[in-house]
Amino acid sequence: MSTTQKEDWSMIIRPKRHWFDINLKEIWNYRDLVVLFVRRDFVARYKQTILGPLWFIIQPLLTTLMFTVVFGKIAKISTDGLPPMLFYMTGITAWNYFSSSLRATSTTFTGNAGIFGKVYFPRLVTPISVVISGIIQFIIQFLFLLAFMTYFGIIGADFSPNKYVFLIPVLVILMAGLGLGFGIILSALTTKYRDLTNLVEFGVQLWMYATPIVYPLSELSGTYKTAALLNPVTSIIETFRYSLLGAGSVNYTYLLYSFGFMIVTLTIGILLFNKVEQSFMDTV
Repeated sequence: MSTTQKEDWSMIIRPKRHWFDINLKEIWNYRDLVVLFVRRDFVARYKQTILGPLWFIIQPLLTTLMFTVVFGKIAKISTDGLPPMLFYMTGITAWNYFSSSLRATSTTFTGNAGIFGKVYFPRLVTPISVVISGIIQFIIQFLFLLAFMTYFGIIGADFSPNKYVFLIPVLVILMAGLGLGFGIILSALTTKYRDLTNLVEFGVQLWMYATPIVYPLSELSGTYKTAALLNPVTSIIETFRYSLLGAGSVNYTYLLYSFGFMIVTLTIGILLFNKVEQSFMDTV
């Protein structure tokens, strides 16, 4: 057999040449790796903890209690006539998924530099797996919220779930897309500007207070309300709360705005991520 005979390779890895050199089919081919990363993220997070996954429930419960005391009892901020604990927990449940996705994906390059430097796979697999694993946390907290709602319903609290609950999967997709988009933009920037990592936690905390989590949108007016509505997460939180409790409002125009914002953010994030991926090992 001739030594020059062409070999039949099952995969050929080529360097990426430009920003738009994105192979989405390749990411799909690595879906088994996504599943492994999802399992790793979920197991490793609470592997050496005493309470384990119970923290998924303890964290929103303690936050809800603190908000009820500080903003409900002391500051006496309106909750649109809803039981304060239900009002705060609905906002916290939705916000936690978005914020945890953003935080976790923002460290994609710096947190996985070791494995990135040793083996090849599409780098976008890592942040995608983080967002998917976050859905498990969201489901657990959502079920806990439903249990809370059941209790308050038994004691006669005034709230009314409605047909908009069928929009919740859409809202989860919007939160996942926004968290992934902002997260991978930050992960790309932090490979060169490390001090941005110090601003992520602080920035996410400020963002929460700029979103109607501890106050209803109905309490805002004028410039403040306009600014709040420009926040792409606002309409998602409002719709989520309205679908479960019947307080607030659903505005399809602002939901479409959030969708458009998500598409733009994801596009910019993927392009920037793809560009930085080509040379990040030189700076991380």
